[in-house]
Amino acid sequence: MLQVNRRGKGKTVLVAGGAGFVGSHLCDALLARGDSVICVDSYITGSPENVRPLTNHPSFRLMKHDICQVLEIEEPLDQIYNLACAASPPQYQADPVHTMMTCVAGTGNLLALAERHGASFLQASTSEVYGDPAEHPQQEDYRGNVSCTGPRACYDEGKRAAEALCFDMLRAGRVDARVPRIFNTYGPRMQANDGRIVSNLIVQALSGKPLTIYGSGMQTRSFCFVSDLVGGLMALMDVRPNPGMPVNLGNPGEFTISELASMIRSMVPVRTGIVYKPLPKDDPQRRRPDISRATELLDWQPTVPLAEGLGYTVEWFTNSLGGLARQQSTAPRRPRREVETQAATEQG
Repeated sequence: MLQVNRRGKGKTVLVAGGAGFVGSHLCDALLARGDSVICVDSYITGSPENVRPLTNHPSFRLMKHDICQVLEIEEPLDQIYNLACAASPPQYQADPVHTMMTCVAGTGNLLALAERHGASFLQASTSEVYGDPAEHPQQEDYRGNVSCTGPRACYDEGKRAAEALCFDMLRAGRVDARVPRIFNTYGPRMQANDGRIVSNLIVQALSGKPLTIYGSGMQTRSFCFVSDLVGGLMALMDVRPNPGMPVNLGNPGEFTISELASMIRSMVPVRTGIVYKPLPKDDPQRRRPDISRATELLDWQPTVPLAEGLGYTVEWFTNSLGGLARQQSTAPRRPRREVETQAATEQG
């Protein structure tokens, strides 16, 4: 039977993919509430720079490891978060076989580790399991419109297979597994070259280059600031009893790509044009989460408006890119909200 772990502070938590964009913010928030964190990352898409400020923390340990290989941890573990997978199309399509194996073999390895330790397990799934949805907004009961042979299948189908593994282990009483389906997330520490729409447009604007829009720009997305997502992940991991079903986590605000581009251009004074390119194969036309389940089960909903979150993100890219970008940006200089502090407060 499942082991029910203690609640409250002082857990030992393993975060796979912990040096990535979302994973590093999650490590911050877990440490802020008093947990010990083992950060595991292959650095294929993550970076040690994201967690460098944590390396001297007495409750933080960093390990380089690819979860496609069996992982052994000697000390007892209370929780395991699996965020270890490339998440943007250019990254996960660069080595599609490794992407699929990370989702399937890697998740299987971490589930086995969770079973050995009696640890609760959270598998970061994705809105991509809905494919190019015929249902709008997307509820968790919608089974999706996904190509199993297209160029995005390594990620879409890999994540669907990972969900199946988790729920099989849960039904068998072997692992206390939880599955959030994560919608588009943005914020500080995104990679400048990760191929995601928010980072692409911000970097292009700060560099004085034309903004690239694929398709007509009328396709829609919903954008969740990273601190809001981290709060949702921690709430889902800690909620009792286990919901026993996937939970959408995202911001239900829906914007066209053209609207997003206009907002970003308004934050950067250099006037740049727009270049339109063909829409990639299997790219969804509409994407917006129904978060009723998260609101009911977790008492969770996002709080950071898109304009505010973009301001923080443009400011972060301005500082990280330096040079021309530092001179050009006029992103709002609000008092900086510490992501980890906010996430910890949301969990309080």
